Amino acid sequence: MSFVEIETASQPECWRRAAELAAELAESRAGVLPVAGERVAIVGCGTSFYMAQAYAALREGAGQGESDAFAASEFPIGRAYDRVVALTRSGTTTEVLDLLGRLRGVTRTVAVTADPDTPVMTCADDVVVLDFADEKSVVQTRFATTALTLFRAHLGLHTDAVARDAETALAEPLPEGLLDCTQFTFLGRGWTVGLANEAALKMKEASLSWTESYPAMEYRHGPISIATDTTATWMFGTAPEGLSQQLLATGARWVESDLDPLADLVRVQRLAIARAAARGLDPDSPRHLTRSVVLTDD
Repeated sequence: MSFVEIETASQPECWRRAAELAAELAESRAGVLPVAGERVAIVGCGTSFYMAQAYAALREGAGQGESDAFAASEFPIGRAYDRVVALTRSGTTTEVLDLLGRLRGVTRTVAVTADPDTPVMTCADDVVVLDFADEKSVVQTRFATTALTLFRAHLGLHTDAVARDAETALAEPLPEGLLDCTQFTFLGRGWTVGLANEAALKMKEASLSWTESYPAMEYRHGPISIATDTTATWMFGTAPEGLSQQLLATGARWVESDLDPLADLVRVQRLAIARAAARGLDPDSPRHLTRSVVLTDD
C-alpha cells in the first residue's frame, strides 16, 4: 500500500484523537485556540488554505466572531485581528513563516502543525502539534482533516458520528463509473466550499485529473456548460433546490451523500488514489510537487 492509502485509512482514529485534544485544550483554559468574540484570520497554503476557508466559515457561522481565511502570501498586513491561526503540516512553509515573523509582537498567533521539530515552533506565540496525524506522503489527507476536526470540536460542532461516517466512507464502494470520467467539478455551500476546493486539489495532485470547484449556486453561472456524459459533479452537503435535476438533464453524473461532508471528502481521497492507480501514477510522489514549499533566494 502507498503511504497515502495508509494515511487515508487512519483518519477516523485521528479525528477521535483530535476531538480529545480539543477537549483537553478547553479544560486547560489556556486560550490557545481562538475564543468567542475574537476577530480571527486563518492562513495556510494549498490544502491548509482550503481547511482555513472551511474553519473560517464554520466559526463565523457559529456566532464565534468575524473570521477570515487567506492564503498566507495574500494576508492583508495592517488589517487588525485579535488572533491569526496558521496551518502548516510541515512547519517549514516559507510564506507561513514569513507572515508569522511579520506579525510577531503585533498580533497574537497560533500555529497548528504536525512536526514539533520545525521552525514554526518558535515563530508563533502558541503551537498545537498534531504529530499523530503527520504524514509521509506528499499528498495531504489526514493532517488537513484532523486539523479541521480539532477546530470543529473546539466550536462544539463535532461528534463521534463524524468519525463513524468516515469509517463508512472508507468501507463502502465508490460510485460506479467515476474512474471513466474525463472531468470533475466539486461544489459546496458555506464551510463546504473549502472542502470542494480541497477535493479538486486532491484529484489534481494525486491523479492529474481535470477538476474545478465552485460555490454551488455559482455552478449555473457558466460552469455547467462543460457538463456532458463524461463528466461528474460532486456536491458536498445539501444541494440548492433543483440543481441536481438540472445537472442530470445534461447527461453528466451527479454525486452526493448523506455522510458528514468531511467524511465525504474521504471518498474523494479514495477516488484520487484509485484514479492514480488506474493511470499508473504514484500518488505519494505527484509530479512537480514536494512535501513543503520552501523558497530560496537562488
